[in-house]
Order: sequence, then C-alpha cells, then structure tokens
Amino acid sequence: MAKRWVIKLGSGLLTRKDGKVDRVQIGRIVDQVAALNKRGIQVVVVTSGAVAAGMTAMGLDKRPKEARELQACATVGQPELMSEYGKHLRRHKLLGSQMLLTYWDLDSRACTRNARATLDLLLARKRFIPIINENDAIADEEIKVGDNDRLSAHVAALVGADLLIILSGIQGLMTKSDGTGDLIPSVRKLDDSVRALAGGAGSERNVGGMVTKLLAAEIAAEGGVDTIIASGRHPNVLIEIAAGKKLGTRFSLQKK
Repeated sequence: MAKRWVIKLGSGLLTRKDGKVDRVQIGRIVDQVAALNKRGIQVVVVTSGAVAAGMTAMGLDKRPKEARELQACATVGQPELMSEYGKHLRRHKLLGSQMLLTYWDLDSRACTRNARATLDLLLARKRFIPIINENDAIADEEIKVGDNDRLSAHVAALVGADLLIILSGIQGLMTKSDGTGDLIPSVRKLDDSVRALAGGAGSERNVGGMVTKLLAAEIAAEGGVDTIIASGRHPNVLIEIAAGKKLGTRFSLQKK
C-alpha cells in the first residue's frame, strides 16, 4: 500500500451549487483523510477554494476578472478555508498546517529543499496534515503556477509521494470529450487521442478542467508518481482507493 499520498481538492468539489463553500463536503473529506492517517498513510492536501470562500465572504455572485480583485478574494478566503479545515481536523485530534507556494518557490532549490524538509517533519509527527495552496495573494502571471492540478503534481514530486489523487466533480477521463460516455479506467500513454478527450474549464468558480489534469499527470509521472483522477463526491472515495478498489482513471505513465 502507498504510504504517502498527495490529495488535490478542486473548487468545484468544495463549493455548493449556490457558490458558497460546501462545509459538509469538507467535513467528509477530512473524515477520510483522518482515517487514512490512522492507517499509516501520510497525507498532504492541496486545496483550491480560497477565491470561492472569499467570494462568499465578500458577497460576490460572480468570479472577479481583475487580478487585484481575485487576489483580494484570496486574502479573505484563505483564512476562512483554513478555519473550516481546522474545525474538522480538530474532531480527529489533528491539526492543519498551511503552506502557500508560487512557481518561484518551486523553481528555487533552496525553497524546495526547505519546503520538503518542513513537510517531512510534519508528516513524521503524524498529528499534522499539511494543507497547500497557491499563494494567490501575490502570484501574478510571472510567478504563478496557474492551477492547483499542476501544483499538486509538483508537490507530489517534491515530497516523493507514492500516489497523487486529484478529486473533483468528475468520475475520471471519459470516452467522449464532453465528459460523457464510458469511464477509461487506465491510461499508460498520453498521446493525441487521449488529449483529444480533454474538455475545458468546468465553471466560473473552477479554473481547471481535464486539460490541466492531464498536464498534472504528466508532471507527476516525471517524478515517478502515478495519478488517479476520480470523483470526490463518490462516498468514501479515498477509503475505497486505499482498500484497492479501482475508481476513476489511473495514469501510470512512463517518464519521457
């Protein structure tokens, strides 16, 4: 069984239909993370949702288009998001630890060395669940990673994860580019036919789509990490994956 997992949670998974943060869903995910922790699986969470949480707190109905407004939403929403995680983690006598990253951090040997050492220490002590997000408050076009799918892949490689699990509202890679058809359970090579199945972004509150998830799978593979894309709304999805059940699409790609 894999012993170190990076789990990425998308904005669409963490928000309700009315655009507000889905506190119940966060609680369900945290319950599963706590169960994995008890089984000896070290978990790093890469979470989206700061901008959505900020939109909720600021009473905004639509995602802002201006960079400064998005950054303002993130500064308001990030502590709101961490507070929600913290509340649920405390039920399991666990504590969350926040780390905010930019592309520059990931491109710096010193920063990545420090980040890895900090994450290794936290995971070794077992009571802490690292929760990572992009530092949206300061990230601009030059220094932002751009989406948390790719960020999670970089983090998986950084910490030497055994598995990257990307959870959103979709089941996985489907046989039709509009997200319908049959689920493709396994992908071993990303060729043009697979890339043609990727759709666009999901909604105004979700900047990612299957395109970024495929890119994430490629990045993770370069670090020797397999990726599973699955629905976070499937009951106990993480517990079932840990039990060996085949859910979503697993990418076991060879390095280029």
